[in-house]
Amino acid sequence: MPPIIKPPRPGLVHYLRDIWQRFNLSRFVGALALTGSGLATGIIGFMWIEKFSFLDALYMTMITVSTVGYQEVHPLSVAGRLFVSIYIFFNLLILAYLLSVLSTYIFEGGLRTMFTMLKNDQQIRRYSDHVIVCGFGRNGRKAYLELRASGADVVVVELDEAVINEYVADEADQNESVSVVRGDATLDDTLRAAGVERARALITALPKDADNVFVALTARELAPNITIVARASLKSSETKLLRAGANSVVMPDEIGGSHMANLIMRPEVIRFLDMISGLGPHRLRLEEMRAEELRPELRGQSIRQLDVRSRTGTTVIGLRHQSGEFTISPAADLVPGTGDVLLFLGTEEQIVKLLDTFQQA
Repeated sequence: MPPIIKPPRPGLVHYLRDIWQRFNLSRFVGALALTGSGLATGIIGFMWIEKFSFLDALYMTMITVSTVGYQEVHPLSVAGRLFVSIYIFFNLLILAYLLSVLSTYIFEGGLRTMFTMLKNDQQIRRYSDHVIVCGFGRNGRKAYLELRASGADVVVVELDEAVINEYVADEADQNESVSVVRGDATLDDTLRAAGVERARALITALPKDADNVFVALTARELAPNITIVARASLKSSETKLLRAGANSVVMPDEIGGSHMANLIMRPEVIRFLDMISGLGPHRLRLEEMRAEELRPELRGQSIRQLDVRSRTGTTVIGLRHQSGEFTISPAADLVPGTGDVLLFLGTEEQIVKLLDTFQQA
C-alpha cells in the first residue's frame, strides 16, 4: 500500500504564494541560482583544466570567489590562469547582483514585512469563533471597527494591499494589529487561509454583487453552519445572495435613502437610533443574553424578579423565544426559558455592569 501523503495546508500554501508574489522572490532565487552555478563552474573548471581533485577544486573556487588571496594548492598553468582571470570577473558581477538583491530585502524592510506576514498568519491560525470581513471599503471598514469595538476577533480579506496600508497609516491605532489575508475572497484557498471553517460569521462587502454571491456560495460550502451577511447594490441581487447561502442581505443605498427620509419625518427617532449605532454624542449599546448564560441562581426567575433596571440601569426591550418569535417589551411576569434570548439597551457602563452582574463567568 503506497504511503499517504498529506497535502499542504491551504493557509500555508496561500501564505507562501503571497510571499512569492509580493516580494518578487524570483529575483532572490535567481541570484542564488547564479551564485550556485558560478561555484559549480569554478569546481568543474579547475577539475577539468588543472586536473585537481574535487576538494582541491572546491578550495580553489572558494578562495577565488571570496578574493581572500590564500596560496594556491598547485601552481596554475597558462590556461588555468586565463580561466581564473575570466572567472573572477564574472563572479564579481554575480556577487554584486546578489548583494543588491539582499540589500533590497534587508534595508528596504522586505525581511521585516515577511516576518510580520508570518506572525499575522500564525495569529489567524489561532483564531476560533472569529468574524471574517471580505472587502475593506467603506462598508467593510465600518463593520470591522464595530466588531473590534465589541471585542470580536476579526480577519480582513482584501485583494488591494493599498487599501489596508491606507487604513493602517491613517486610522489604525499604533498598537492595533490588523489580521489580514491578502487575496481574492471568491477563492476557496483565500477563505481557508482566513479560517472560514473555524469562524462564526462572515461579512462580504465587496463592490460587485456577483463577487458577493460567489463568496457566500463558497463560504456556505466550506462552512455549512457559518452566519453570512452580504452587501448588495441591486434589489435583484438579494434573492440570489439568499439562494447562495447568505443569512441576511444589507443594501446600504436603500438604508441610506430611508434614513434621510426619516430624518425629515421622524428626526428624534433617528437621533435615538444614531445613539444606538454609536453615531451620536451619547452612545447607547444593545446587548443580548441567552437564558442559559444567566448565573445558575438567577435562572427560572421572572423579569420582575431579575430586576435588571434597578440593579444595572439597563432596560429589557425584547425577548426572542426559542421558536423564533419576538416579544417586544416583555411582561414583567414572563420567565425566560431554555433557548430564549433577552435583549437589553443601556449605556456602555450599564451594559458592562449587566454582564458582570447577570452573566455566568
